[in-house]
Amino acid sequence: MANTPQARKRIRRNDRRAEINTNRVSRIRTFVKKVETALDGGDKAAAAEALKAAQPELARGVARGVLHKNTAARKLSRLTKRVAAL
Repeated sequence: MANTPQARKRIRRNDRRAEINTNRVSRIRTFVKKVETALDGGDKAAAAEALKAAQPELARGVARGVLHKNTAARKLSRLTKRVAAL
């Protein structure tokens, strides 16, 4: 168990950051899901708009450190390819 004040503070901070990061990842997943839903519906215009909204969210996830750079690039690339194929 943490006994030093620094360790106790670190535990509190880690809990807060974990909650914030979980919300960030959830938000990114929601944006990606909107693109996939539009793709499944076959609506190219809606899919392109959703992709346009998802792109900065993925980039923000990379900048904040909740997503690896290559993961975001891979997701974006695959979504873009699917939107272009419609």
